[in-house]
Amino acid sequence: MTGLSSQPLSLEEQKQLAVNITHVLSLYGSIVDSYIIEFFTDNLWGKLPYSWQEVLTDLPSPRLAAVLLEKGKPEEVCYSVVWPLSLLAFKATAHTLAFSRTPRGRGGMSANGRPEEFRENRCQSSKLNPLFRKHVKPKKQHEIQQLGKVVKKLSEITRCDQVVDIGSGQGHLSRFLAFGLGLSVTAIEGDGRLVDMATKFDRELVWALEKEQAGQAKVNGISLRGPSHVAGWVDPQAPWREFLLPPQRGKDTGRLLLTGLHACGDLSVALLRHFTRCPHVVAMTSVACCYMKLTTQEDAWVAGLPGHSLSYKAREVACHAVEDYALRLRSESPALRTHCYRATLETLIRAADPAKRRLGVQTSNKAHQLAFEEYARLGLQRVGLDPAAPLDRACVDAMLAQQQNVVAFFSLALLLAPLVETLILLDRMIYLQEQGFQCRLIPLFNPSFSPRNLVLVAAKAGLDPALSTLAGED
Repeated sequence: MTGLSSQPLSLEEQKQLAVNITHVLSLYGSIVDSYIIEFFTDNLWGKLPYSWQEVLTDLPSPRLAAVLLEKGKPEEVCYSVVWPLSLLAFKATAHTLAFSRTPRGRGGMSANGRPEEFRENRCQSSKLNPLFRKHVKPKKQHEIQQLGKVVKKLSEITRCDQVVDIGSGQGHLSRFLAFGLGLSVTAIEGDGRLVDMATKFDRELVWALEKEQAGQAKVNGISLRGPSHVAGWVDPQAPWREFLLPPQRGKDTGRLLLTGLHACGDLSVALLRHFTRCPHVVAMTSVACCYMKLTTQEDAWVAGLPGHSLSYKAREVACHAVEDYALRLRSESPALRTHCYRATLETLIRAADPAKRRLGVQTSNKAHQLAFEEYARLGLQRVGLDPAAPLDRACVDAMLAQQQNVVAFFSLALLLAPLVETLILLDRMIYLQEQGFQCRLIPLFNPSFSPRNLVLVAAKAGLDPALSTLAGED
């Protein structure tokens, strides 16, 4: 899915874009705020304009991908019937106002549905040294290799002495930055168990290096100096003096670069605030995730816009994988029936107990492979209802027959998802630029493989002349 580039926009143009997106989301809030499990109980299909229902009813999944979610050239999109102008305008607006999620100069997808670096081995990135692939899932391999290069370049541009990895988890990014790229890294993680695991993985890597070293200073360009791990929470409300780390190895604090790879919820807000408030932090890279967990909004510029309202559901939708869903539509994946199954189950649950609404029901990791009767039995049992209750077969079959309409409605909501993410990230850019800082939003990862692929890069000086090198081709 492509959209507008954030780079040439002035601050005033960005503010106008935020106004436009807010207006669009206010118009179509009933779609983005809807829970797909309530498709039948709340008659979501009936709330769409009748002209939309006419052209979308029973539309095959590959057609949905081609004419709705994917942004092809006009001559490449063939409509079997004339679409209402309101639906065409809805689609065009959603595509036009969202930031582009297509990385510049990156390779495409290989035959196994993964980035080109996984062509030879679907689990091992060819761009990452095997030492950094151990314990690391393919998606994370792709991410740390790409983000690591940006952090390295940014640290050189801004002359940073130390990188601070916020929410470092098991230390995969920190390990690559320190051992692989030779940076001085401090990794901060709130979960002590993950800190212990990261330290253990560091020791394993050092042991492997020492085994190969045989008296050399480096092995294949890899340093023996690893990251320093700190167990602690980063509070977005805390003053920067409490956040600032003590001097490392007897040195002064120096110039710091903050980074966060998929910093969850308020953690991404903490990065922004400490970047702006701490004089020692001169640069930042932030890849956010879990927008529905955001609670701190007092710094938000868009909060003052007329009609602005981002519900929990809208922010949750923004975390979905639009490109991946389009691939599922193209391939007519059996997993597409999952939403229809769950929406049908919701009617059974509420019929048995109206007080039970929107409950988390995880029947199976492959629920779509079950017959609906088995799925319903497991689901009813999970929520404390009689799994042996007889089903109204005719009613159930009528709902299951509407699977394509469920898929179509969910696709409409997903079409708005990049707009919500754009608005959130746009607000952060405005926040930074109003304080005189330079920033840029870069689509870095393959969006089909790593959906949260937009990295917000910021610096207090010296970034503009080198922006193009940060997002350059491999």
